Amino acid sequence: MHKLQHKELADKYMLRILRSLTDPELSNLLRRYGQKSRGVSRHDKIAFVMHAGIPVSNILLRDIFEATDNQGQRKDRVKLLMEDLGLNVSRLGTTLQNRVSILMKSMQSNAEAEFELLSVSGFKELIDSLSDTIPPVLERLRDEFEIEESEDLEPERLRALGISPLDILYVYTNDEVKAIRDAMGLPKRNNPRLAILNSFASANDKLLEHYELLASRDLAGLQAVGISIKEAEIGAKFEEITKTIFEQLGLKVDEELRKQVSAKKDRPDVILSLGDEDVIIGEVKSYKNGDFAKYSSTSRQVKSYVNRCEGNGNRVSQVLIVSPGFSPDFIESAEMDTEVNISLLESAGLKKILEAYKARRKPKFSARLLTKGGLLKSDLIAKSI
Repeated sequence: MHKLQHKELADKYMLRILRSLTDPELSNLLRRYGQKSRGVSRHDKIAFVMHAGIPVSNILLRDIFEATDNQGQRKDRVKLLMEDLGLNVSRLGTTLQNRVSILMKSMQSNAEAEFELLSVSGFKELIDSLSDTIPPVLERLRDEFEIEESEDLEPERLRALGISPLDILYVYTNDEVKAIRDAMGLPKRNNPRLAILNSFASANDKLLEHYELLASRDLAGLQAVGISIKEAEIGAKFEEITKTIFEQLGLKVDEELRKQVSAKKDRPDVILSLGDEDVIIGEVKSYKNGDFAKYSSTSRQVKSYVNRCEGNGNRVSQVLIVSPGFSPDFIESAEMDTEVNISLLESAGLKKILEAYKARRKPKFSARLLTKGGLLKSDLIAKSI
């Protein structure tokens, strides 16, 4: 579609570039195309360029510069723009044309990496933190990306639409982003958008580090290590960090499918897509004081999820239940259940598997290791990676 429209970059990347330009540069751009710039707001300048169909290469090679700017000055400006956009490039290019080409290719090739900046839970935290801005973040996204009001914009849906955490922060002006950064008490050096993203990544790293405390709902322990959380939030955080672990193990957490098979007030905690319509249904149970023992209610839950998935055309290879521990009766009931294949994995064991995965230079991990049934032996899985 972009080629048919003769666009060198997607609109969202064009917007990032324009938001990174100075007001005098935007004025130069407008005057190049016969538009007045005096008295025109920054917002309106950007809006004109976004809808004018001007090639990005023309903007960066010629349009933003004064006629007296030499090639060296123009190359230096494009280099600074790369830094402002947070692009990590292996080479800058010796000519201005090379440099502009590298900038555009880098933006296009970084699309997948941008989703790795934040985990599933970090993405949700970012959305929630921006919900109080005026206008709210979701309203801005509908306007910026022309999304219908009927479209449900939960974090998982935004990911499915290809809207990354960085895209979200670029719907705010530079001044607004700086105000958000300052309100969060973050350092004022470096790129403010990347500083905000890194703060959410750091927060989730800390939750992952103390995953077992989340699993056992140890509020005092969490607070003792500097994690500010309400007891009512622990279950949701445990679910979100579990998804993060699965993602870091290279598994596909399928939020779109989870939404499809969810009832109004009842949805699976996790669905892992294995390919060819095969899935693993994950149920995440944080539990305080002892081992998890509620097999009958849990089995009813997961069996209803299995029926919905199969009704949706998927094959459920396994149900996986993650909890800090399981009672002997729970383990025996799971092993003897003839209606559904159930694997049990202790939260400490899942973290041990992740640590083994990260410690290997070329780890070998397959979701099939989670489909053996019964209480999984995390030590053996960790050794096999």
